[in-house]
Amino acid sequence: MKKFSSQIIASILSLWLAVEFVRGVKITVIPGESSFLGFPLTQRWQVIVIVGLILGLLFFFLKPLLDIITFPLKILTFGLLGLIISMIIIKITDFLFKELIISGVVPLFWTTLIVWGVNLIISFFLPKRRVVKQ
Repeated sequence: MKKFSSQIIASILSLWLAVEFVRGVKITVIPGESSFLGFPLTQRWQVIVIVGLILGLLFFFLKPLLDIITFPLKILTFGLLGLIISMIIIKITDFLFKELIISGVVPLFWTTLIVWGVNLIISFFLPKRRVVKQ
């Protein structure tokens, strides 16, 4: 459960950082059209939270599946395929939400690096499981 909640928080935070600091990544509120499950989204922060939530869900459920499927290729590419998989997941999120605009490969690359960095920092501060030997 800690991993799931940390993934969601990291995705929301990294999406906000990408929108603020990466040129070419934008979140726009479309008046009258921005809604999620029937709830209207009128503020930019609401859109960032919803898009970050879906991004976190995709990273939590889809990325491990893709990592297992592409494991032999990840070995051959020395892990570079992991970056490409993360870029694909972020681009899927871009396709799902018309409020999220990532224009080009370079902003997508920087957004992916921000997501990786925030996940790394948050996972560093999470307590590790301790195995008790008997």
